[in-house]
Amino acid sequence: MKKAFINIAAYFLIITAAVLSGCGKNSGYNTSSIIILGSTALQPLAEQTAKTFLEKNPKKTISVQGGGSGAGINQVYSGSAQIGMSDVTAMEKLKNEKRASELSDHKVCVIGFAIVTSKDVKINNLTKKQIQDIFTGKLTNWKELGGDDQPINVINRTRSSGTRAAFFNSIMDKKNEKEDLGTVQDSSGAVRTAVNANKGSISYLALSYLTKEVKSEFNVMKIDGTEASKTNIISKKYPFWAYEHMYTKGEAQGLAKEFIDYMISDENKSTVEKLGYIPISDMKDFK
Repeated sequence: MKKAFINIAAYFLIITAAVLSGCGKNSGYNTSSIIILGSTALQPLAEQTAKTFLEKNPKKTISVQGGGSGAGINQVYSGSAQIGMSDVTAMEKLKNEKRASELSDHKVCVIGFAIVTSKDVKINNLTKKQIQDIFTGKLTNWKELGGDDQPINVINRTRSSGTRAAFFNSIMDKKNEKEDLGTVQDSSGAVRTAVNANKGSISYLALSYLTKEVKSEFNVMKIDGTEASKTNIISKKYPFWAYEHMYTKGEAQGLAKEFIDYMISDENKSTVEKLGYIPISDMKDFK
């Protein structure tokens, strides 16, 4: 009888440990601490929003990290982060409908992008077709576009980049760029440095990154005669933009839900606009 009692006690200890272990996997939902990881394009807004959120909730902890959209989606799927930031949908990154269906998509704002060139490029407008021809290697010299006789130096982003995915979807119309064309950079800061260091350069950057100071370093292109601006994005005149997503594993709960709700709240709208993003409420007519 004594042996049976010990076995029963051991059984209940194992069950209790399993339950506690299961709770640990969702620690972001059951504690006052979460990790937000992913898109570097969304990172500045997430960091500033977390700062103001924590001023109101000082006993909570939020860690915001970059790493790219692919990392954000994969890390939240694996449970290493409670919120994954992405410029593209989970399906585009996971390539698996079942896995993607396990994540909940929260569109938190819209981000615009601009085609930029080095200052020496004497052109201020390109058509979508011309941009496609540049990035597929059909156009290789600026004189073919009415500019000076100098090579076009393409600077692209890594294939894991959500910004590159937005470019691929909205500007390239899902036509693949030429392999090994130009150079590849892994962040907006690296693109900024590379474009400034190389004459005849062309690349693309998020409008949120193009502060007044940064913007002055580049020649910012119109696309089909239309400037990159909030007004033109909302009116559907300008094509280069994307939704910014925050993904959770299953429905958002606890602190993850509180933070996402705050991200899209009217209270946070001024921060969204100040940092160069477009509030999701302004895009209500989009499907």
